[in-house]
Amino acid sequence: MAFIGEAALSKLFDMLLDKSIDIALNFVADHKQVYDQLMEWKSILPGIKAVLNHAEEKQIKDEGVKSWLEDLQDLAYDADDILDEFAYQELRLKLQNTEAQAKPSKIRKLLSSWFTGSSSSQSSFLFNNSMIPKIQDITARLNSLATRRSNLGLTQLSEILLQAASSEGKKSVRLQPTSVVDGAVEYVGRDDEKREMLDLLKTNNSDGVCVLSIFGMGGMGKTTLAQLVYNDASLEEAFDHRAWVCVSEDFDAVKITKTILQSIDPSSSDVNDLNLLQVKLKEKLSGKRVLIVLDDLWNESYNDWSILRSPFGDMIKIIVTTRLQKVSSNVDPMKVFHLKKLSQDYCLSIFTQHALRARNFDGHLQFKQVGENIVRRCDGLPLAAKAIGSFLRTTKNLDEWERIYESEIWDLPENQCDIIPALRLSYHHLPSHLKRCFAYCSIFPKYYEFEEEEIILLWSAEGFLQQKAKHQIKDIGSQYFQDLVSRSFFQISGKNKSRFVMHDLINDLAQLVAGDICCRLEDDKQQMFSHRSRHSSYISGPFNTVKKFEAFDQVNSLRTFLQLKKYQLWQLCYLTNVVLVELLPRLNFLRVLSLCGYEITELPDFLENLKHLRYLNLSHTRIKCLPDSLCTLYHLETLLLKGCSKLRKLPSRMENLVNLHYLDIRCANSMERMPLGIGNLTNLRRISDFVIGEGDGHRIAELKNLSNLRGDFCLSGLENVNGQDAREARLNEKPEINQLVLRWSRDFGKPTRKKEVEERVLDSLRPREKLEQLVIENFGGAKFSTWIADSSLRILSSLKLINCKNCKSLPSIGRLPSLKDLSISGLDEVHKIGIEFLGENQSNAFASLETLSFHSLPNWEEWDACEGDEQVSRFPILGELSIRRCPQLLGRLPTRLQSLQRLEIRECRRLVVSISSFPSLRELSIDGCEELVEECSSSAVEEVISLQSVSLSSISKFSIPEERRMLRFANAKDFKTGDFNILPKELHAFTFLTRMTLEKCEGLVCFAESNFPAALKELRISHCDDLQCLFDERMSSNTCLLQHLEIRWCQSLIWLSSRGDICNRLQHLQIWECPKLSSLFLNSKLPVMLKKLSIWSCSELECIAQDFYETIDLEIIKIWGAQNLECLPRGLDKLSQLQEINLQGCSNLVICSDEIGFPTTNLRVFSIVYCSNIGALPKCINNFTTLQELRVINCGADISFPEEGFPTNLTSLWLSKAPEIYSSLVEWGFHRLTSLQHLILIPPPSVSNHMCETILNNASLGYALLFSTF
Repeated sequence: MAFIGEAALSKLFDMLLDKSIDIALNFVADHKQVYDQLMEWKSILPGIKAVLNHAEEKQIKDEGVKSWLEDLQDLAYDADDILDEFAYQELRLKLQNTEAQAKPSKIRKLLSSWFTGSSSSQSSFLFNNSMIPKIQDITARLNSLATRRSNLGLTQLSEILLQAASSEGKKSVRLQPTSVVDGAVEYVGRDDEKREMLDLLKTNNSDGVCVLSIFGMGGMGKTTLAQLVYNDASLEEAFDHRAWVCVSEDFDAVKITKTILQSIDPSSSDVNDLNLLQVKLKEKLSGKRVLIVLDDLWNESYNDWSILRSPFGDMIKIIVTTRLQKVSSNVDPMKVFHLKKLSQDYCLSIFTQHALRARNFDGHLQFKQVGENIVRRCDGLPLAAKAIGSFLRTTKNLDEWERIYESEIWDLPENQCDIIPALRLSYHHLPSHLKRCFAYCSIFPKYYEFEEEEIILLWSAEGFLQQKAKHQIKDIGSQYFQDLVSRSFFQISGKNKSRFVMHDLINDLAQLVAGDICCRLEDDKQQMFSHRSRHSSYISGPFNTVKKFEAFDQVNSLRTFLQLKKYQLWQLCYLTNVVLVELLPRLNFLRVLSLCGYEITELPDFLENLKHLRYLNLSHTRIKCLPDSLCTLYHLETLLLKGCSKLRKLPSRMENLVNLHYLDIRCANSMERMPLGIGNLTNLRRISDFVIGEGDGHRIAELKNLSNLRGDFCLSGLENVNGQDAREARLNEKPEINQLVLRWSRDFGKPTRKKEVEERVLDSLRPREKLEQLVIENFGGAKFSTWIADSSLRILSSLKLINCKNCKSLPSIGRLPSLKDLSISGLDEVHKIGIEFLGENQSNAFASLETLSFHSLPNWEEWDACEGDEQVSRFPILGELSIRRCPQLLGRLPTRLQSLQRLEIRECRRLVVSISSFPSLRELSIDGCEELVEECSSSAVEEVISLQSVSLSSISKFSIPEERRMLRFANAKDFKTGDFNILPKELHAFTFLTRMTLEKCEGLVCFAESNFPAALKELRISHCDDLQCLFDERMSSNTCLLQHLEIRWCQSLIWLSSRGDICNRLQHLQIWECPKLSSLFLNSKLPVMLKKLSIWSCSELECIAQDFYETIDLEIIKIWGAQNLECLPRGLDKLSQLQEINLQGCSNLVICSDEIGFPTTNLRVFSIVYCSNIGALPKCINNFTTLQELRVINCGADISFPEEGFPTNLTSLWLSKAPEIYSSLVEWGFHRLTSLQHLILIPPPSVSNHMCETILNNASLGYALLFSTF
């Protein structure tokens, strides 16, 4: 059951009555018919508005009132559309008039031609014929609603009650934002559960995946408890990675797996194939301790759960939250935490802390009785106590508390609404302006994460933000947003503290109160939108076809067409042309339009019809130019073009967009210049980049009048500006810019570039003191401006000086009191960094600096840190220091860096480093420092005990004896070394070492037990040309704990070991480009625990193993480029866990399925590519009931297809140059593959087009993209 909110109507009516109608009346004063109609509106609307509060209460039990409100809501939107068009026409006439202040008679003359049709303009005639009937229709509907109002008994509330109902909207109380992860109030009553969960998660467990289930009804605090455990500081050392996935009712194994993978490796490729994702995830999880939270799991299928968890190994701990007991049982938990309702005392504690900022009623005794009564109605649900308490924090009126307790909403039957009554009540008593903003957010799917600015821009476009004197729209929107955060309608994301989410029950509430007005399309939930719908969103996928948009068939008055991305922004999606050509051109009332991330290069002409448009998002598209009609969108407020890499310029008449206040062209790297007149857009509050083209230096003066700019701002093309022009920008008069980038061209060879000119330009671009971040890039002057290091920049926290090649010295940056992050790179002329770098007050230099980076300073020779006075502390809290590509740097680093935890030095051949100077060091990385010398005292081995990760490469000498140098790193858990002539003998002393990487270690022939780290679990070896075998035969099988082994580009490797049982714990084995490898283990047996076997480009490999009988856990077999391999080991049919067989470039391989057998239970991927002698596909292939992907590519013309056909559950099929298979497919009946989504056909010349068409016509491909090459 949906409720029609008074807010959506009341605020819309306020807008109509307060401004829109008056504007229209002035506009049509000479047109009596229209004027009289609008005056009738103005007389009827106040009477209807006066009964809205009563109607909202009464609709709960009266369907007639609810129907009346629905019709009234439709009418209000339609009326607003008409009045908005009046406002548009007024703007149009003003801009067309050449005089800034036109005489009224002249405007009315133009207006008269507009209504009478005397203008020769065809568009005016069309507008005349369509507008007047619309106005008359609204008048008739208004009169009808006024009559029905009386028949329904709707009356104006008494003055006292009306004041009480509206009191919240009149208050300007600023609430303190709360966080879902901060403050004990969130977790009252769950301490025991938290403590036990932490103990279980820290306990070592090698008996498979450890699952903890949190089970309970909605609103019980399951997610909150999981977040508390997930964010507990004591788990930071217990896990290498953590991943949080909001699952919800839409169980999508691909999405879940992808989210986990990206949490572990953000750079992972965007693959949508479940098998490939799980293979990649399994690789990343290997040997890692990982905590995964699966929040709000609903899927009851045990098979789906089994598939999802298949990549998880023994070191994985999982927390599942669910409302369903069956789900809790299916996940086979080690422990179920059944959250029951809280006691009255616990709920009172939550309630009072939110409502009164106190732990009890002791200081507020007048509220005690009614407060306890309210909490009883919360029925032990912490979310309800929190929500109603957050609402009541805004009022200390006892009558208001009593009215909340006595509200009828508490008693609404659950069969009419399954939202917790306290949540409904919290919404019901929201200020009207917040009701409307909150209900609009129902267009966001559950667990969608959003940013504050993103929501504010949308609210503004929809007209939800009420402009107040001396308050900018952004500030008003921010206040609204933070009010909803404080009232617990929005909460901070547990994954990203800069983003927000709605609790799933809060999201349900938003859908309830929005009703049909707001609608959303979600994955696999096709539905038709109501004709009443005004705001819509949908999740875009890689291919958005016609069928997806059939839901919009009945919608004509839509205001919001918002595309939300499920995948990364950089992934382009394809959009059916029907949307651009047919759907959008008929949605003429749009306020919000987003086509972000689509593979579109141009926009059709429909844009000029969107007169109401306020928000246009074309970010991350391939668009090359914007149509001139864009400049007729006079209402446009927000234009987003971020990442439009092909866009070269903006339309020339941009100055017509007088209401534009947000322009984002970040990463639109082809942009050449700003259009003339952009400085007239004085409402601009955000312009991300201002590009000055060649010969357009004077255009920087356009910035002079843009005094409202705020946030981050980039000024580029400064090589085209002189000092006088730069002063005209008046950056020092723009106090709200807090992030500034000043960028010149990377081309320093232009003859027009002069050092002195660029120095004057930089001098003239001094910003205001509120600057927080500053970047100066490609500056060509010989010296920096003094203002960069002025202590008046008291809140500057980040400074980057990039590629300023002519600068000979650095400013006195050490004086900046709040500087935390300093990065200096590409300063070719700097030879010495000395006392000037520290500033006048050397004793307090860099007091706040946490991160310092020097990169690519080719002529830097000396760093004089002026350390003569041992009592003076410099860099007192520096935690990270990175020096890269500074080949001439001599001397030593600053000493006594007591807080330094991470040190990186790369390609600094002559630098002296004393590690013992850094007692807190945890990560050390030294690479490409051939002449690096390490000094240390006699006690240095004992002085550095905190190191956890060590990477040493290309270091030819140390100044300390060999037998002692490596012992300094004996506590490390992660060790990487390269270009060592002799592998250190002390490796056996690395008792904590679990991960090791060896590169280019000459002389390494094999490992003996005496120099192999006892605790090692991951080993990667590459480019060790002397390596012949990994272990000698004396190695004990009890010694090696290795689980992950990877060997690449080792030219002399013949085999791994004489015995497979030496590596019995090995789970992942990968071997790449080892041309002499003939077999893996001389006894032809594989490690019994092996799960993944990958062999690439080992051309001499003849034998993998004799059989698979003992390797029953094997899940993936990948063999590429093994030309001498003739057959696979026997016993494939015994591998019940096998999920993928991938064979490529094995030209002599023959599959004898009768001899080796084939698994049929779990196999998902079977791929054969460039295996010309393969002969035939396995006869039993039709029994592969789990097979999803089959690839047969370039495997010879004679490869045969089994008579029984393919398994019908295939989702992806690739066929190339196999004529026998094509003809067999036609005979067998291709229509049987009802699950097929992806089909790639590359037929040979012998296959006719007719045969291919027959296959395609019989295929049920659903929404998938179909590739075919004829």
